[in-house]
Amino acid sequence: MSSAADISQELTPLQQRVAREIVALVRRDNRRAGDHLPEVHIAQHIGTSRSPVQSALRHLAQLGVLQQDANRGYFLAVDAQAWDGQVAGLLATDDPLYLRIAEDRQGGDLQDEVTEADLMRRYGVARSTLRKVLSRISEEGWVEQSMGHGWRFLAMIDSPSAYEESYLFRQSIEPAAILGPSFAFRTTELRELRREQQRIVDGGYSTMTPFELFEANSHFHETLASWGNNRFVLQSVRRINQLRRLVEYRQAARRTARHTQASEHLEILAAIERHDLAAAASLMRSHLDGARKGKAGASEVFSPSK
Repeated sequence: MSSAADISQELTPLQQRVAREIVALVRRDNRRAGDHLPEVHIAQHIGTSRSPVQSALRHLAQLGVLQQDANRGYFLAVDAQAWDGQVAGLLATDDPLYLRIAEDRQGGDLQDEVTEADLMRRYGVARSTLRKVLSRISEEGWVEQSMGHGWRFLAMIDSPSAYEESYLFRQSIEPAAILGPSFAFRTTELRELRREQQRIVDGGYSTMTPFELFEANSHFHETLASWGNNRFVLQSVRRINQLRRLVEYRQAARRTARHTQASEHLEILAAIERHDLAAAASLMRSHLDGARKGKAGASEVFSPSK
């Protein structure tokens, strides 16, 4: 059986992200052997086309945790609790080059505009390796290609003030979406959110990987944004989640805060389920304000580790 590292090298940056999110989805839902993983449902959940989902599912099948039925698609070969070892490695680590570029950019060691030649010399990598990582970073929205072999870094959450600004912006749009005229929750999705947030409260905050915790948090906020049926709100929440991913990973040690956040998520869901949207919006505003005060001042998160 191939290792997760070998498998991930065969995937494009997008396919690697999709594979990680599929593993996170299966583990946080604690799915059982025999459960079906419909391609369409996964693509809709992740927000991508079916093509990268198909590639990710094929590679997970190579790892032995999925089995394919020629007519019905992919099914779990083993319980989610047994998705450890090689598969869990997809969540536990990230591309070292990606992390180095992210840390250098956050630490102010990379200029706004760079060339591939500069980056190849700086990190001692081949152009093909560098381009795969830059392609992923481009998909996440914090770099874009300029003329020739140049790249331009875009705004990202790289300081306590930028982090605070992101939370203030979220406080202005997420509660408003709950109070919007087109807000309508979907019962099946609400129950799914409640299960995964309850799992965090019941101990997952101390055992789940940083990737799983972040994706569960993002899933909660993006799902509520989708219930607002305002495409601009949803796009904004997704964009901010992409930008804050790096910072959130570096705060992985703050696990007690994850327990508090999940508890507050459950309170918001309870208010929505009883159709008390005014209370839900108020709870959301307080939730984001508490997270802002607890995180935006953590300046050590933005200091490059040595």
